[in-house]
Amino acid sequence: MLNRLKIVLPVVLVAIALSVALLGAIASQRGESLFHFAGTPPTTLGVQAGHLAACPGTPNCVQSQLDDAQHQIAPLTYSTDAEVAFAQLQAVVASLPRTRIVTAEFPYLYAESTSALMGFVDDVEFYLEPASQTIQVRSASRLGESDLGVNRDRVETIRSQFDEKLATLTASPA
Repeated sequence: MLNRLKIVLPVVLVAIALSVALLGAIASQRGESLFHFAGTPPTTLGVQAGHLAACPGTPNCVQSQLDDAQHQIAPLTYSTDAEVAFAQLQAVVASLPRTRIVTAEFPYLYAESTSALMGFVDDVEFYLEPASQTIQVRSASRLGESDLGVNRDRVETIRSQFDEKLATLTASPA
């Protein structure tokens, strides 16, 4: 009996894991999540005195207006008209999987991004500062402690796509 259990249990566990992975893949293709752990939107969203909210003490947040190495990330930059940069930023954010723009009122953009498998929701904010041609950014998980670098990776993906869009605009004949 014990030998049979040693054989059957791993097979059952693998079958369960494969089923969850398959359901997650199907949900991901539909732009959905298998589970949904949204949490509550923070009350500190938005711009206060020219600053986005600080990150909590947990490592699952990045913010461009902070000095501490754990949370700090460089702001996005642009050399075009601020309204054009804002429109391009909106296009990039809107194109991200499982991401929806909640607020887009120049110079502020707020979006929610949902993870593929577990449905964790992250809050992503941008604040354009036309005088310095920078876009301050904050990306933070609502729940948990660690995000395995997801928020930092998201901002770097946005930066890369944003820079590509602006380069294409600059290279295009007027």
